[in-house]
Amino acid sequence: MINLKFGTVYLVGAGPGDPELLTVKAQRLLNDCDALVYDSLVPKEVLNLVPTYCERTFVGKRRGHHSVPQPCTNVLLVEMAQRHSCVVRLKGGDPFLFGRGGEEAAYLAQRNIPVEVVPGITAGIAVPAYAGIPVTHRRSGSSVTFVTGHEEIDKHNSSVDWRALALASDGLVIYMGLHNLSQIAEELMAGGLASATPVAIIQQGTVEGQRCLKTALSIVAREAKIHHFKSPAIVVVGDMINQQVEACQPQLAAVTMPIPF
Repeated sequence: MINLKFGTVYLVGAGPGDPELLTVKAQRLLNDCDALVYDSLVPKEVLNLVPTYCERTFVGKRRGHHSVPQPCTNVLLVEMAQRHSCVVRLKGGDPFLFGRGGEEAAYLAQRNIPVEVVPGITAGIAVPAYAGIPVTHRRSGSSVTFVTGHEEIDKHNSSVDWRALALASDGLVIYMGLHNLSQIAEELMAGGLASATPVAIIQQGTVEGQRCLKTALSIVAREAKIHHFKSPAIVVVGDMINQQVEACQPQLAAVTMPIPF
């Protein structure tokens, strides 16, 4: 049973970066919230939508930087709900796709705290689209797999079986995979993907500074280093890359992130 003594926590997706891709519902909640708990990669332009009286707390996680442990974030959300009627937990992309939103929702629900999920546009679809790449295409692929690549690859104890994924669908969209790209490519080829399989890396997707590299699976890690590609980036693998539409380039938003890359 929901405890009416607590405010509602809204798990809100901020989208992939371009502030204009924020949903109408997300914008309304940001305009009205009493407390904001937000992650990395949320533009300042989105943060500026909250009222001046709103209590803000940054809990972002980035590789190589100090971050707030997830259990601490869970406890913080409970504390916020005890003091505020409308708490927005703002996450980049969609809160339930590689955003640990499911864990936070479960933690709150177990304590009878009202929680509502507000989906956001995920980077795995929006970023390739802004580069003119469809993640599915009738002529090139009717299935796609979304996977996170941030974990270190251990052939004997890995949460992602890259070899099994190699031929499991027509394409792959890899989040947070730049750091382990060399090992990922090796495992995909060991699983049966051809060395010439097209790969695209899109950095800073949907915002000013976006750039895209198209290459082959066998040399993608080397090319990424040569051209100094850095996170945040989305990696797309598969023949749908050949369907890229160069004319489909929208105006990229000039945004300011709350913390440096």
